[in-house]
Amino acid sequence: MSTTQDSIAFEREVAQLIVEALNLEIAAESVEPEAPLFGDGLGLDSIDVLEISLVVSKKYGVQLRADNQDNTHIFTSLRTLAAHIAQHRSK
Repeated sequence: MSTTQDSIAFEREVAQLIVEALNLEIAAESVEPEAPLFGDGLGLDSIDVLEISLVVSKKYGVQLRADNQDNTHIFTSLRTLAAHIAQHRSK
């Protein structure tokens, strides 16, 4: 990502992907980039992570593996997830 504007646009794209994949009843714009994806943030669980991993793999070619020791960091927030995808994407 070269600019902050590009990063913000990509975060919105990933937020939209999450909202659609999980059929969340919120607008993608309302997902705070720094808010936790689990617990008090979006309240996602391990099943949701599997769904997100599947759609991310299909759309961006990024494999998010269950045995990756970095998952806690990758799935911290929308911002960390989007940054990881942007860094490793093949599509």
